[in-house]
Amino acid sequence: MERVINRDKGNDKTSDMEMVLIDKRGSQRVRKIRGFYQELEKQRDSILFFLAPADVKNTAFLTYDHKQKGMDDEQWLYLPALRKTKRIAGKDQSGSFMGSDFNYSDMTEPNIDDFVYKKQGEPVVEGMKTWQIEATPKNREVASDTGYSKSVMFVRQDNFVPIRSVSWVNRSRKMKFMKVVKLEQIEGIWVVLESQMATKEGRSVVHSTYLRNSNVRFNQSLPKEVFAVRQLEKGLPGF
Repeated sequence: MERVINRDKGNDKTSDMEMVLIDKRGSQRVRKIRGFYQELEKQRDSILFFLAPADVKNTAFLTYDHKQKGMDDEQWLYLPALRKTKRIAGKDQSGSFMGSDFNYSDMTEPNIDDFVYKKQGEPVVEGMKTWQIEATPKNREVASDTGYSKSVMFVRQDNFVPIRSVSWVNRSRKMKFMKVVKLEQIEGIWVVLESQMATKEGRSVVHSTYLRNSNVRFNQSLPKEVFAVRQLEKGLPGF
């Protein structure tokens, strides 16, 4: 799991993103996003700017994903209608990120010390050998904060990328199924270009979300000032 979390993601990255929200009737809402990421010695920073449609335009989301043990990740959401930046508390990270099937907790890497990991096998998934790994929260607080009581993931053995996962929603009958739809190497770095998260209750899909990445570029020497709460309120950088 350390290899999974610490695999090469470049020193920094820019990308265009499309988030497609699909309800149980099949109706779709499409959101356009531009994202920035940087890898530092002690933390990983990412910031997302929503570009369209009008009801979410100029919304922005900032994450400091701390690598140090005992340090909680930090997240902020800027709401342009209120002209206010909201800090996402740990107890709120189990909530839905912008109406999607991803939780706020899914937007950061897990803290390895918060889980008990167990290898359950080495199945072949879509022609690729994987490790099947069960992750169980060590206590109720972790389950409450992440929103999941247990997860099982399938990690490719050749590149340490999780390509499937099943997660049990905490205190609920619902389950979430993640699937990597498109995975490619860009500048020698493995990048998930398309993924799906589907929420099921029983056999019925109640909602699903597609995330698609394009125009991915690495090692752009991004200014550190981009990854700041002030930038959330200023809006998309002009470079």
